[in-house]
Amino acid sequence: MATLAEMPPVRQCSVESCGYNHDVACHAGAITVGGESAACGTFIDISFKGGLDVVGHVGACHRSECTYNEALECTASEVRVGPGRDAADCLTYTPRG
Repeated sequence: MATLAEMPPVRQCSVESCGYNHDVACHAGAITVGGESAACGTFIDISFKGGLDVVGHVGACHRSECTYNEALECTASEVRVGPGRDAADCLTYTPRG
């Protein structure tokens, strides 16, 4: 099991309406990626800001067909989150080809 520091960081989040987004950076301890379009399951559309004083990481990935998914863990060096099919999607998601 990886420690938080070893998990891929969320290098950028362009979803301004998320309560964990501060200055285009994710501040959730760890996000979960899943859903039909690699959605950020941690996204919360709320009027106030919360989270930690550190940049968030990818805690789990439920998209088993993603190139970066190994045993439901993300192996990308970093991820970006932004609008896609959903309000907040993992833009690093790449299906195995």
